[in-house]
Amino acid sequence: MTADDATSAGDTPSLLAVFAHPDDESLAAGGVLARHAASGARTAVVTATWAADTPRAAELAEALRILGAGTPRMLGYADARAPQSAPGRTRLCEAPLDEAVRRLVAHLREFRPEIVVTHDAYGGLTGHLDHVHTHRVTLLAVQASGLERLYPDTGAPWQPSAVYLATHPHSAVPALSDLARTGKPMYTVPDELVTATVDVGPWLERKLAAILAHRTEVTRGALPGLIAALPAKARQRLLSTEWYIRHEPVTTAAAQTKLTA
Repeated sequence: MTADDATSAGDTPSLLAVFAHPDDESLAAGGVLARHAASGARTAVVTATWAADTPRAAELAEALRILGAGTPRMLGYADARAPQSAPGRTRLCEAPLDEAVRRLVAHLREFRPEIVVTHDAYGGLTGHLDHVHTHRVTLLAVQASGLERLYPDTGAPWQPSAVYLATHPHSAVPALSDLARTGKPMYTVPDELVTATVDVGPWLERKLAAILAHRTEVTRGALPGLIAALPAKARQRLLSTEWYIRHEPVTTAAAQTKLTA
């Protein structure tokens, strides 16, 4: 996100995004993913739900190709509202928390990102239960990943330098007016909580293409479908800025710091 997140001067920090469903990565952070990839950074996405042998997984693969974010990394849980997403598998919100954290820690230690991006505490605009739970799992996994005695079978410890929570400030509501007409509730945060406002206009075309690659969601009239139906100017107003809240992880060094009297 910023030069301070790089491992050395001139480097673009590696970035691992963790989102609940296929399409969340493009909708919430497609511009930042494309921007980092275009700068030569290692960039990848972990998706908590849907099985790898489903049509939506294939759409995810196409979206990540467009964004330059590698190949899908899928935890394989079922979507809370779509049992066909991973037949016979546990829903994300019903899975043992320790199990979900362990699976994500394995990806963190294998990919070793400087930055992790995920949903905010509301679960983004929609407040979907899977989004909220993915937020919780990600924060726990980031902390656990740096502690050598937690999940030692998942690889060597690795501590990301920062977590960024994809969000929308209250001041963005006018830009969301076209979506507000759907009557669905939208969750936004006070502007003072936002620590990174990113102009992704130069990557708007790529971000939009990634969103539309989720053809199943376009066809059924979900958020990608609503965006597809908007005039070009409305899409630009809606998608050309991304907002994030920087969350400082508890580092191994900080965890060892003693309290003073």
